[in-house]
Amino acid sequence: MVAFEGIGQWFNEHSSLLGWSLVASLGSLVITLLLLPVIVVRLPADYFVASRRELVARASLGRLVLAIGKNLLGAVFLIVGLILLVLPGQGLLTMLIGLLLLDFPGKRAVELKLVRRPGIAAFLNRMRARHGRPPFVVQ
Repeated sequence: MVAFEGIGQWFNEHSSLLGWSLVASLGSLVITLLLLPVIVVRLPADYFVASRRELVARASLGRLVLAIGKNLLGAVFLIVGLILLVLPGQGLLTMLIGLLLLDFPGKRAVELKLVRRPGIAAFLNRMRARHGRPPFVVQ
């Protein structure tokens, strides 16, 4: 019984934090719902098969700024996705968006592990089918 009183007291003391967590959770859900279809539909069907070395672009100031912005946005999505694993929201899908945006060693292995999950693969391919795009080809 004492443990429940401690939990209740913690909730009372941190009501502002809980309120902001709710706002962040709802905000990330809305952003995920808006951006996920755009990103998933724009990716080529062979994104999870094609060699990433083929896609490395020439360096320029504009590309560097774009890469930094893309990685910052990806980091935000990844952190919010991790938080949403314990809060209400689309944690795995938000993390997937973040991982797709980030550039880091071992990225392909993590992407493939997530996309090979039957529920996630089916969801992504249904989304692509609604927009007239072929399903993802996964190695």
